[in-house]
Formats: sequence, structure tokens, C-alpha cells
Amino acid sequence: MAIGAVFVAGGIVTGAIGWSGHAILFPIGVAFPALWAFAPSRTVATLVAAAHFLGASRGLPIGTSIFFGEQLAIGISFWLMASILFVFVHAVLWTTKGGWHRPLRYAIAAILMAVPPFGITGWASPITAAGILFPGWGWFGLAAMATGLVVMTTRAWPAAALVLGGLYAWSAATWTPPALPDGWAGINTEFEFTAQGQYADYSQHLEQIGMVKRAVGQGAKAIVLPESALGLWNRTTERLWQRELAGLDVRVIGGAAVVDPDGYDSTLLELTPDSSQPLYRQRMPVPVSMWQPWTTGGAHAQIFGNPVIEFDGQRAVPLICYELLLIWPVLQSMMYDPDMIVAGGNGWWTGGSNIVSILKASGEAWASLFDIPLVMAFNE
Repeated sequence: MAIGAVFVAGGIVTGAIGWSGHAILFPIGVAFPALWAFAPSRTVATLVAAAHFLGASRGLPIGTSIFFGEQLAIGISFWLMASILFVFVHAVLWTTKGGWHRPLRYAIAAILMAVPPFGITGWASPITAAGILFPGWGWFGLAAMATGLVVMTTRAWPAAALVLGGLYAWSAATWTPPALPDGWAGINTEFEFTAQGQYADYSQHLEQIGMVKRAVGQGAKAIVLPESALGLWNRTTERLWQRELAGLDVRVIGGAAVVDPDGYDSTLLELTPDSSQPLYRQRMPVPVSMWQPWTTGGAHAQIFGNPVIEFDGQRAVPLICYELLLIWPVLQSMMYDPDMIVAGGNGWWTGGSNIVSILKASGEAWASLFDIPLVMAFNE
């Protein structure tokens, strides 16, 4: 019993500290595979997986309770439901067998949680630490990280821990966050939303236009606005923005909802003084609160659609909010050799939790791994 409690406590540490909202702490999660693999029983291994996931997503109860109207019970329910796939996969694949069985089963679990359908809640993957331990290594760094995690489930785990720990010590002393692309600016905002489904009103549009103009005055040529910054996109808001941007040499990428008869797309929209067009339609909106495949009216999920966007001669990885937590949207986009990452989010509902910080840290880790610039914009 006491040994089992130690393993579960370790799962709490790998999740809660590893995903505390600081990119440099992601490598703490590297210990999770060993804790899971060497747990004394399937029950303890299941509890380790639950502790890791729930620790990493501990901001969810507050956030979802705010999103759905100050109902903490709903928030806790969503928190527990979100962990089901992660816990189920790791519970089923755990084994008492040694040799090649543990590393193979961990590799299967990691892959299942990286791609749909299980990957739609594939948060808290230790693979995210690749950008901290192997900055600039790209796909080789991803392979090295995956190898290290698999070795952590074998008898050679002390050697793997020693090597990865040494890399962590070096990285902690030398790692720096990714730079902004030249001529780009990400504008963070603090607009409050009081109800689910509320979008930008007229005064918010005007305030954001003022922010864009100030950024242009400071030399920005391309500006990123947060998710939902442009609200429900229509001809009226298009004319407003084009009128206010007239005469400016600027391209704006902002989050907008584009409605159709069956629901809507959460998009990144390109806006200039003369035109507007959707650049990106979100691959994976937040399940339940946005993506509701069992009914009409929710956000569409493009899953594997439009993995990169072309913007002013450059290729960028587009990521909207929730996608920063997942594995497959990032890796799918990286297959196209992008020049940068462009990410936006809307954290009005997070209630001062660390959710937005985790999203930002994830963006920094991926950009660091592939050594490309990063521009982000969040409404907090």
C-alpha cells in the first residue's frame, strides 16, 4: 500500500509540476513512463495515469465551471471525463511482463494518445519535453525523446534517467524561448465574456483596431490577434475593419467564427485594407463545449485538414487554442517544413488558472524543437 502511494504521488508530481505552465518544467513528465511501467499492480498503474493526467489538467474544473455558468460540479465532471481515454489506454496496456513487453506497450499507448480518436484528449504527453531537452534537433530530437521515454520503461531506466537528467541540467541553464518572426507582432487582450457563445461587440472591434494601428506605428507589418477576436465574421465587420485599415501597410491574422447552416468553423482570418479570407479552419475544437458531432450547431472539426497556411510568401503552422495541447496537429504541420508557428487562443473562461500558461509553454516547446520563430496572441 505504501509503495503504491509513492507511485501515485509521483504521478501527481509529473503532471502537476511538469504541466505547471512553464516550458522549462516539461521534462519533469519524463518520469511518468517509469512510474507507470514499474507500478506494483494494474490498479496502481491506473491510478498513476489518472494522477498524472488530472494533475496536468487541474485548471479544468474551474475553467469549465465558468464556461458553463459557475457550476463547479459540471467542471469537476468534465475534468474526470476528459481523463477517461488517457487512463483507459494506460490501464489496458499495462503489463507485469518484462523484457520487450513494457516498452512496446508504452509505445503503443503513446501513439494511441497522439492521434485520433484517442488523441482528441491526448494532453500531458511527455513527448512535449523534446523541445526543451533537444532544442533545434527537429525530427531527430523527437525520435531521441521518444527513444528515451521508451527506455524509461525498461531495466535500463537509470541510464536513461541519467542521460536525460544531464540534458535537462544543460537545457535549464541555456534554454531560451523562441523569437518572434521579423516584422510580426502578437497582440494579447483582456476582454471579458460573460456568457458562453458571446462574441466581440462594436466597442471591442474598435479597441482592437486601435491596438493594430499602434503596432503598425511601431513597425509591425503582420499582426496576430487572439482566437475569436474578430467575432462572428460578416460583411458589416469586414467593411468596418477595411475602412479603419485603409492606407496602412499591414496584414492582420485574427480568430473569427464563420457560420454555415450546420454550425461554424473557428478560423484564422487574413485581413488587409482590401480583402479578407479564411486562412485556416480549426482541426480540433474543444470537445463538448465547441465540437459536438452528435448534433448540429457546434464547431466543425477538420481533423487532418489545412495543416499549414501560406502568408505573404511564408509557410506557417496554424494552431488555435486547444490544438496546442495535442500532438498530431503540430506534427502533421511540421511535415510541411514551415517557417514559423502562428497560434492564438481565448482564455476568458480560465478563471486565473494556469491553462493559458500551459498553452503558451506548449507553443514555445514545439517551436524550440524545430528551431522556428513563434508568434502567439491570447485573450486572457
